[in-house]
Amino acid sequence: MSKLPGTIYVVDDDPSVRGALRRLLTLVGFQAEVFESVDEFRRAAKADSNSCLVLDVRLPGMSGLEFQDELAKEGIEIPIIFITAQGDSPMTRRAMKAGAIDFLTKPFRKKELLSAIEQGLERDRSRREELASIAVLQTRWEKLTPREREVLNLVTAGLLNKQIGEKLGLTEATVKIHRRRVMEKMEANSLAELVLISQKMKRFQPA
Repeated sequence: MSKLPGTIYVVDDDPSVRGALRRLLTLVGFQAEVFESVDEFRRAAKADSNSCLVLDVRLPGMSGLEFQDELAKEGIEIPIIFITAQGDSPMTRRAMKAGAIDFLTKPFRKKELLSAIEQGLERDRSRREELASIAVLQTRWEKLTPREREVLNLVTAGLLNKQIGEKLGLTEATVKIHRRRVMEKMEANSLAELVLISQKMKRFQPA
């Protein structure tokens, strides 16, 4: 198994489970941090790097499923792998529908857990790369003038230079100048690439 680097957080109120998982995860090369409750996990400092959360369903205080809901409301996107000694189908469906990586019933096989962790870390890596890419595009967007942003939106909506000029009260020659500057500042090599950039940015902009 090719292993991505990352920090694995384990929240389980059973000290024997926490100890066993810490030993396993450390043995295969992960950074492992264990907690006995959601509150303890919340208070801890988190690494700003690839990570995933191995979360017991039944915990003192807030349950694992309730914590999953809270994280979603707060916009915290850490991949979650649920573990439980007493799972059922409705519980599993709820967790998976809300985006959990897996739902494992104790005692589970080491290979099952490690495979789920790899999936979680890969998802987190992809998410972080996407956000970094969007940040780069946002920096380029901020270099555009208000008029250039208008031109970008109309170009990517499929309007021709003449139509854009009529809509904005500009000559076709002026539109071409703005369009060229938009392409340069957004570092797009073609109209198709500019459209893809625009679509990508819109997916990550608040509604």
